[in-house]
Amino acid sequence: MARRGPQPLDRKGLLEYALRALSQRAMSAGDLRTRLRRRAADPSDVDAVIEQLKEPGFVNDHRFAESYAAARLENQGFGRMRVLRDLRQHRIASDLAESVVEKTFEGSDETELVRQYLERKYRGKNLAEFLSEEKNLMSAYRRLRTAGFSGGSSIRVLKQYAAAADQLEESIADESNEAEE
Repeated sequence: MARRGPQPLDRKGLLEYALRALSQRAMSAGDLRTRLRRRAADPSDVDAVIEQLKEPGFVNDHRFAESYAAARLENQGFGRMRVLRDLRQHRIASDLAESVVEKTFEGSDETELVRQYLERKYRGKNLAEFLSEEKNLMSAYRRLRTAGFSGGSSIRVLKQYAAAADQLEESIADESNEAEE
């Protein structure tokens, strides 16, 4: 006997499904729309259900973006670009995402955030000794860039721990020059 997927839902079923999903975790309107489309018997019901949920404030992209950005900064210690990229993946409008990230990171010192991130991720290691090896230095730099920190701030902090960070800065400059050619 062939196994079937979940039954398509009518408008009332979609609303109940959306409320259950939102009770488990906050979602942007774009995330919820994607989820509802997979279950909808009639695709036109999806936008109507989302609008119905926006009225009482169950779906609010601005509030979602603010709490998401604050959590990514405070809990994971990510940088500005990572938070912005993550908000865009949650289908938050670019203008809204940029303004929320700007407000969230207002008054924060990126260099200090980089230092805290390094100390947390390499806890228990002597950073000066660990980063003296070129492969560890490059790995830490890539990790900082993936975490959303600017190249300048990353290198500035890495220089505090390793003299080889000067060569890192030069090699990155050489790579970017080669990429432009």
